[in-house]
Amino acid sequence: MAITKLVADSLGAGATPNQSAFKNIIINGDMSIAQRGTSVSGITGVGYNTADRWLFSVGALGTWTQSQSTDVPSNQGFAKSLKIDCTTAKASPDASNYALMQSRFEGQNLQYLKKGTANAESLTLSFWVKSNKTGTYVCEIDDADNSRNINKSYTINSANTWEKKEITFAGDTTGAFTNDNNLSMNVIWWLGAGSNYTSGTLNNAWESTTNSNRAVGQVNLGDSTSNEWYITGVQLEAGTSASDFEFLPFDVNLGRCQRYYVDNIKIGGAGYATSSGQNARARTTVIFPTTMRATPSTSVANYSGGNVQNTVAFATTDTIGTTPSGESASSGSIYWNADLTIDAEL
Repeated sequence: MAITKLVADSLGAGATPNQSAFKNIIINGDMSIAQRGTSVSGITGVGYNTADRWLFSVGALGTWTQSQSTDVPSNQGFAKSLKIDCTTAKASPDASNYALMQSRFEGQNLQYLKKGTANAESLTLSFWVKSNKTGTYVCEIDDADNSRNINKSYTINSANTWEKKEITFAGDTTGAFTNDNNLSMNVIWWLGAGSNYTSGTLNNAWESTTNSNRAVGQVNLGDSTSNEWYITGVQLEAGTSASDFEFLPFDVNLGRCQRYYVDNIKIGGAGYATSSGQNARARTTVIFPTTMRATPSTSVANYSGGNVQNTVAFATTDTIGTTPSGESASSGSIYWNADLTIDAEL
């Protein structure tokens, strides 16, 4: 009985009965992991910039700075938030303009949602948000496998005040998620959009994707350089109500992020060139901290050598036992060090 009670107590309201741990589909919802750094300015395109697993997309709607912030809701247990700051405004978006934040997921992690069946699970999204720009904002769940989506609005009522939002999305009985390690679902927070995305009727029920119905009523966060938007405590879970945020140990959260991206692995090697101009090899073994989602792309920075210095190149298919090579300037020993980044993002 004690074990049964422990399991029951660990389940949040609205959670799926067999999902007592890792109920939160969102990875790094408390914004605590930021392997790439804490601030990036001059953003005008698409990329992962600061907090891991959070992709910021800008389609010609101003210029932005993204940062990991210590501004958080009081007494909720959070230490970090994600901040988006408009630095070059565009008061009147062109039709195709947009700015949005998104979190992406593998299909094999979503099978328990039973999407595409009569028993499809509802999803509840909860998060803390703060902005000086009050008004209507839009959240979207996008099915990338079947080109379907559902959109719901929320309101920021008070300027510069942390507010908790809860949004429930009905289950979708059409279109199953593919059971693999590729992109199947996006959760999107719209921050601004042109008429291509706002001229229709907001689709509060699942439908085939129609761009004009995706961000109807959305305010334009990009209309002033005074505007900023913060978010933290993001949780997406099966069920029709939100449970308390699932805090994970730092090392567990980091490991989940490192499935997609690992920054600055210190590597090095040694070798010997026997004559001038000979191609010398210095082999190293790279042990990834966790299993990557897919074969990663790789890049090397901060390369430095001993007797010989050359650029070290890694093929995108390299995993363990990578062998950098370079032309030696003269005979002698070769010693080198570098920082390796591996990327398997969705």
